[in-house]
Amino acid sequence: MLCACIDIGSNTTRVLVAEVDGGTIRPVLERKAYTELGRDLRAAGAVSDARMRVLADVVADYAATTVRLGVDRTRTVATAAMRGAANRDAVLDCIRERAGVELEILPGEEEARLAFHGATRTLPAVPEGSLAVLDVGGGSSEIAVGTAGGGVSWACSLPIGSSYLAEAHQRCDPPSADEIAAMREHADSVFAARDDVPRPAAAAAVGGSATALCQMGGSVLDGPTLARAAQMVCDGPAEVVARRHGLDAERVRLLPAGILILDAAARRLGCALQVARGGLREGVCLALAGHAAP
Repeated sequence: MLCACIDIGSNTTRVLVAEVDGGTIRPVLERKAYTELGRDLRAAGAVSDARMRVLADVVADYAATTVRLGVDRTRTVATAAMRGAANRDAVLDCIRERAGVELEILPGEEEARLAFHGATRTLPAVPEGSLAVLDVGGGSSEIAVGTAGGGVSWACSLPIGSSYLAEAHQRCDPPSADEIAAMREHADSVFAARDDVPRPAAAAAVGGSATALCQMGGSVLDGPTLARAAQMVCDGPAEVVARRHGLDAERVRLLPAGILILDAAARRLGCALQVARGGLREGVCLALAGHAAP
C-alpha cells in the first residue's frame, strides 16, 4: 500500500510517501520546507496571516504530489506548533480552504507512540529489552518507552525543542559560551523535572537534529560524540558550517540547541542514543496501512 504523511512541525513542514508491505516501509518521496511556525508563536502566540497562507500553499503542493503519485491513504498531522497556537482553528480553516486538506493536531503522547512505532520498524537491529525513543522536534520533545513486541508502556511530551530553546537564548552566530551555558541549563532543568522517566536497556533518537548529526558521522550519540558535534557546528557561522557538511543553514543554526537537548536526554535515560531511520511520519504511514502503533 502506498501511504503518505504530511507533517507540520514548529520548524519544518514535511511529506513522506512510502510503500508499506507486511510491516516493512520503503520511502518513495521525501520533501521538506522551512515554514518556521515557531517564530510567530514565540513572538505573538499565534500564526500570522502571511505565514498561514505560506503553510497552506506548502500543504496544497504536498497534497497534489500525493495525488499524482497515486497514494492510497494520506494523513496530515501537526504537532507542538499547532497544539500551542492561539489561532489554531483559523489555521485549520485556512488549510482546509486553500489546500482541501483536513489537518489533525496530535496530542503529545500519541506523537510519542507513533514515533516509537516508526523507529522500531526502521532500526537496523531492535534490542530485545526495553527501548526508549526520543523525538526532538522544534517545539517539543517526546519520549516513549516500551518493547518492539509489546509496544509503548510509558510516554510523555516535554515542553522543549530545538527551535524554542534556540529562540529563547541564542542571539549570536555561532552561539556564545554564555548562550550555550544558558541553553544547557534550560535543557537539563526540563529533563531533571521528569523524575519518572524509566531507565531503558537501549535508546534511539529521531527528528531533524538526530538525522543531521547522523549525516555528519554520528550514528550513535553518546557524551563524547555530542561534545565533538557541538564543537563542529559552533566552528563558524551557520552558513559556513552548513556548506562544509552539506546541511541546511537553518538546521545548523538550530543544531547547538538540538545537541544540548539530545545530551540532556541521553544523561536522563542513562544510555547512548542510536539514530533511527524512521520516526513520526513512518509511524503514521504504518498505521495507515493497518499496522497500528501499539
